[in-house]
Amino acid sequence: MPNTRTDSLEPVPAPAGVPSYQLALRQLTDSALPTGAFAHSLGFETYIERGLVRDEESFARWLRAFLSQQLTYSDALAMRFVYEGVPVAELDGLLTAQLLPRQVREASVKMGNRLIEIGVEVFPSPELAEYRALVSAGWSVGHQPLAFAVVARSLGVPPAEAIAAYLFATVTSLTQNAVRAIPLGQSAGQRVLRKAHDGVAAAVERAARLAPDDFGAVSPGLEISQMRHERQRARMFMS
Repeated sequence: MPNTRTDSLEPVPAPAGVPSYQLALRQLTDSALPTGAFAHSLGFETYIERGLVRDEESFARWLRAFLSQQLTYSDALAMRFVYEGVPVAELDGLLTAQLLPRQVREASVKMGNRLIEIGVEVFPSPELAEYRALVSAGWSVGHQPLAFAVVARSLGVPPAEAIAAYLFATVTSLTQNAVRAIPLGQSAGQRVLRKAHDGVAAAVERAARLAPDDFGAVSPGLEISQMRHERQRARMFMS
């Protein structure tokens, strides 16, 4: 039999009726993607330590606040700007300046760099190669939402769909971490995710209407809890 193995990753036609980017988008948002998301609470562990997040209802309340604030005004808006053609290097610098809590800034960079390396290997594009070169040269640091947007845009994913997928993937990883940390039952985690559907849709819609001056606006309470995590006596997560 002829050897059909190839060392290069070539596009595989999607099944009839399935947009060409759909399977790639599912891979990018799969919880098994090795970006290290399992190691980050992005601040909710501080609320657990203070007894403010302790069950399904209180975690869902925290998640709604995080989604409607930091994820919308920083991550989602940054992704929209990538699609609108704002230079990635400029957005990279703005995100670095806006993410005041050190651990959250480092989490975005660590997961972003992993996503860049995965993307270069699995979903290569000139745009991603350029962003990687900026990071390698020290001109940029490589933030997760920007890396995701660059890959998604190169795959032809519509902006609203890319933002929704990114937000729900983040919500999913945080919920999985809460299932371990609080702890919540698996069924409770699924109920939280189902309730988050409307929040994700609202965040996508809101991000489409925001102005450049809105970029980086966030609740001080979220930032303070993320800063407190740096000195928390005992913790499971890196952020």
